[in-house]
Amino acid sequence: MAPAPGSALTLRLEVPSLKSLYIEMYFGDTLLSSGTAFLVANDQSSHCTLITNRHNVTGRHQETDECLDKKYCATPNNIKIYFHKHPLDLGEWHCVKLPLYNEDRSQRWIEHPRFGASTDVVALNLKWGNDVQKFPYYLKTDLDRAKLVVRPAEPISVIGFPFGLSSTGHFPIWATGFMAQELGIVTPDNPTFLIDCRTRQGQSGSPVIAYRANTFTYINDSGKVSTNMAPGVVKWEFLGIYSGRVNSESDLGRVWHVSAIEEVLTAAEAAISKPLGQRG
Repeated sequence: MAPAPGSALTLRLEVPSLKSLYIEMYFGDTLLSSGTAFLVANDQSSHCTLITNRHNVTGRHQETDECLDKKYCATPNNIKIYFHKHPLDLGEWHCVKLPLYNEDRSQRWIEHPRFGASTDVVALNLKWGNDVQKFPYYLKTDLDRAKLVVRPAEPISVIGFPFGLSSTGHFPIWATGFMAQELGIVTPDNPTFLIDCRTRQGQSGSPVIAYRANTFTYINDSGKVSTNMAPGVVKWEFLGIYSGRVNSESDLGRVWHVSAIEEVLTAAEAAISKPLGQRG
């Protein structure tokens, strides 16, 4: 049987499995932590940037500013990102090491243009070579924004690397939970929502999607809610970036909505032409 539309044909993987990237944060050559990142772009012809959580690159708790590394009490100054190599069917990865600070000690990451350090979302601009394959989430197309209707208690997936684990190689693990609130109450000034999912360390920075197979409910071209039964067809809606649990005793997790990522991407695009010291 032919792979369903939306599948990665060469490896018979679902496309979202190709989009989550394993990352490691280092101080010098000392590994401090691991996490997840992914690429975003508006469409196939526009600027592509790396997105992850701010606390991954700062090495500090987003709310308390406490150092997250308890072994060395160190914060990272470089990051390793594992990209897919060409050709994809080899199932190999190319590791890119990137400094987190410029020579003048200014940060290389780009923060939210309105909320700055209070938003747990950052971008890193890279110079792209031919030695990696890019699989971004496209924010302005229906490839990753299928206009799916996602209601409370419906399934969502957090696709990342809990405890640095992977399914094989550096392919991610899908953790599935449920929407814990109405998406309709997300606002531009409060672009977060809650999910109920058993997530763990290492999944910070993971993309959160609603993945549907065979049957899906969506907003049609007339702006009305419609349900489509299409055997063998998969659709997904990119919802945002997972940031962590609300506390250590809860399975409730916070997700920064895709609208916040859109603003960070815009800032990353604008930062390309700025002098190094002005890119934070």
